[in-house]
Amino acid sequence: MVIIVLGVSGAGKSRFGSALAAALAWRFADGDDFHTPEAVAKMRRAQPLDDADRAPWLVQMRLGIEGWLARGENVVLACSALKENYRRLLRGGDKPIEFVYLKITPRLAAERVNRRAASTGHFMPPELLKSQFEDLEEPEQAVVIDMDKLETTSQQIDQVQCALNI
Repeated sequence: MVIIVLGVSGAGKSRFGSALAAALAWRFADGDDFHTPEAVAKMRRAQPLDDADRAPWLVQMRLGIEGWLARGENVVLACSALKENYRRLLRGGDKPIEFVYLKITPRLAAERVNRRAASTGHFMPPELLKSQFEDLEEPEQAVVIDMDKLETTSQQIDQVQCALNI
């Protein structure tokens, strides 16, 4: 099975996804690792990615998912998957793939992205957050975790495990 943890930048996809993978004793993969050097360079210049920029990234993640499933691996993948057509491509039909949507307000996401940019120099600059919210199509079929609630990561993981029966 593959669980895709999705949401805008600053929602906590990598942090939550790696914690979920550890709790399940599954492999963790970060969607950031699938971006082309050109896409990363564009984001560093504070230029939003468009569908053409994201296409190779989505294809590489899809190939990763196909490989993991073919090998019988259980994986948690953290990636934005902002649009429904991206999620359809990642799912690839009747595959054992589930989505967990980390829902967050623009205010909290901005605080987190600003903090991360100041501390780690992550390639995703705060200026691009607005474009992510503009592109976001909230999923209709996903476990929704409200990141603005004061729940612990452990409580959020329990919510996912209960919802997905894993």
